[in-house]
Amino acid sequence: MTAAGRPRGEGLSIGAVLGRLRSEFPDVTISKIRFLESEGLVRPARTASGYRQFTQADVARLRFVLAAQRDHYLPLKVIREQLDAADRGESEPPARPALTCVPSPTEFADEPARRLTREELLDQADIDAATLAELEQYGLVRPGPDGFYDTDSAEVARTAKEFAGYGIEPRHLRAFRAAADREVGLLEQVLAPMVRQHGEDARRRADEAAHELASLSVGLHTLLVKAGLRRIPGR
Repeated sequence: MTAAGRPRGEGLSIGAVLGRLRSEFPDVTISKIRFLESEGLVRPARTASGYRQFTQADVARLRFVLAAQRDHYLPLKVIREQLDAADRGESEPPARPALTCVPSPTEFADEPARRLTREELLDQADIDAATLAELEQYGLVRPGPDGFYDTDSAEVARTAKEFAGYGIEPRHLRAFRAAADREVGLLEQVLAPMVRQHGEDARRRADEAAHELASLSVGLHTLLVKAGLRRIPGR
């Protein structure tokens, strides 16, 4: 990579990509681009020396992902599904994200857990140890019994950092933790009798209900927040 971050060969360096995205997405960082790469949302080629080489298509893909997060609050899994469908030829390559106020229940389907060390979480979320300590203090991020974190923890930490850009600190986010715990308690009352039933079919129905209720809960929360923000005077 050149000192100025110029394209090397026919590809673009990560610094050059950052320069192209910054005008539209001022908060994007090299760490964020690396995180999106680690999540499989963009797959730049590598030179023999290991330098990333982004194409124009990679830049367009990153622009799509960043817009989906900023404008439509779409989670990475939904964004990945839209891009993967286009990659498989099942839909046209998306010019902009498909708006979904209520997430699909499949978004909450169980996936093999991906464990992250403390250092990996700090790198993926682009936060420092002091911020992580605050997030843990207020119950927003919690390591598992084995001391590892999961990818949801990294997303929570990264989102908390974005809140901090508006002066909203981890201690202010306790309300989100409390609200989520109350919602889980409510939904648990519905799911508990189903979970206690025996048989493969009963287990499948309980899983489907859990995914559907999670989708409805997140969708309702999103709609209520959007409606509330529209009522702010002068907005």
